[in-house]
Amino acid sequence: MKKLIMAISFLIALSACKNDKKENPENLNVAPSVKVEEADSSEISNINITKDEEKTKEFPAPLQSVFATHGGLAHWKAMNNLCFEMKGRNGRETHTISLPDRKTKIESKDWSIGYDGKGVWLLKHELGYQGDPKFYHNLIFYFYAMPFIISDPGTNYEALGPTELDGKMYNGYKVSYNQGVGTSPDDEYKLYFDPNTNKMAWLSYTVTFSDQKKNEDWHYIKYDKWQEVNGLLLPEKLVWYNVEKGKPKGKEMDIKFEKVTTTETMLDGSVFKKPAEAEYVQ
Repeated sequence: MKKLIMAISFLIALSACKNDKKENPENLNVAPSVKVEEADSSEISNINITKDEEKTKEFPAPLQSVFATHGGLAHWKAMNNLCFEMKGRNGRETHTISLPDRKTKIESKDWSIGYDGKGVWLLKHELGYQGDPKFYHNLIFYFYAMPFIISDPGTNYEALGPTELDGKMYNGYKVSYNQGVGTSPDDEYKLYFDPNTNKMAWLSYTVTFSDQKKNEDWHYIKYDKWQEVNGLLLPEKLVWYNVEKGKPKGKEMDIKFEKVTTTETMLDGSVFKKPAEAEYVQ
């Protein structure tokens, strides 16, 4: 029975990515440095972006150029779903995200994790999930959706001077959040981009763990390879680096993203609904 449930759940998620089921209006309903299973992703995924906020939001001109290079902020905000596959710590994972409300679903052969707008749920299969689903449910999406994700409301920007990373100079912005934004507003990010092409190149970040104490350790991800998906420039390969004297030094691990899709189609709310056999994570 467990194997049957596992197979059905995996097929549903895969179908959502491939077929982009339209929502029925009548029934609206891993980076080792971070220890992915423990890291808090600021949970910006739970923020709804309204048209009024989008109109009044002002971004520094260099960041506007970065957004434009990656396909344009307006085009990104026109997308209603994002799906991709990747190799996680315990095998293949299928990630499905509803972009307007940031509901999420991650499927693997051993477990399923989802956020349905009410809470994060976990469905265990044969082996179960080793880690904290609440912290993992949107972590990879948050890294993947750069640079567009930093356009969310409640975000502050501070220009950085030219910075050398791995032998090359980059321009950058430090990103912080207002208090009350997400569960870890003390998380900080530094986004670095090529001054000649305006293409994002690196992300440096701190992580607030469950004790909610501000962390001063900076970790580094190189956005090593990009791919064009429906007019947007999205990551194809992310590389986590070791850190030496506050700077990236030597590759630690990488994640490759496959079968990436993003469209304007609204996903059916049932895709993210908690299965009867699943439990909300406390």
